[in-house]
Amino acid sequence: MIRIAVVEDEEVSRNTLKEYLERYQRDKGLLFDIKTFTDGDGITANYRPLYDIILLDVKMPLVDGISAAEMIREVDPEVVLLFITNLPQYAIKGYAVEALDYVLKPVSYFAFSQKLERAISRIKKKSKHFLAIPVKGGIQKLDIADIFYIESWGHILFVHTKQGEYKTSGRMKDIEKQLAPVNFYRGNYSYIINLEHVNGVVDGCALVNGKKLLLSRSRRNGFLEALTNYIGGGAK
Repeated sequence: MIRIAVVEDEEVSRNTLKEYLERYQRDKGLLFDIKTFTDGDGITANYRPLYDIILLDVKMPLVDGISAAEMIREVDPEVVLLFITNLPQYAIKGYAVEALDYVLKPVSYFAFSQKLERAISRIKKKSKHFLAIPVKGGIQKLDIADIFYIESWGHILFVHTKQGEYKTSGRMKDIEKQLAPVNFYRGNYSYIINLEHVNGVVDGCALVNGKKLLLSRSRRNGFLEALTNYIGGGAK
């Protein structure tokens, strides 16, 4: 279930957005939990991080969308924000609160569905997955989002993460099968790379956490295609 809040003071627009959400979930076979608010003060009062996506009208009489977003971001860095506005220049302010995108009024279903699809893709990328690896003395559970890359030396694997490096045993092809569905890609014989942490590709190398990881010729084009799909929202 995807939890969505609609914050819109105009009743017609609020009902339209709700109808579009209901249509989208039917078309895509998804399940939404939709809650509506008539002003920014309604959602920000005692706000808790309950939502996956928040649709925020920019201009509202009590607490406008930008101010509401700033308050929300203080306690919820993960929720996906989409602004609804009739003036695109207002959307520029959305970058300060890490808004994903904006939808222009009057809202058409086609434009709305495109933005919503991108928002849902972002949520899927942020969904938590874990990898359990054998280490000396037991098992280590790792949040896959924290893994930069995995390096192979024979049957010894070095897992490079935000928390440090972990040494484990295993075969590269086995761990590649585990991680391929969650946006990891084999850069060459020695590296499996988390696409989320790739900052660029320069001189045939992927830039990951300040390191250059060489991409083999046979895998370079596939890696670039996978990275482009990931950035563009086409990831699994």
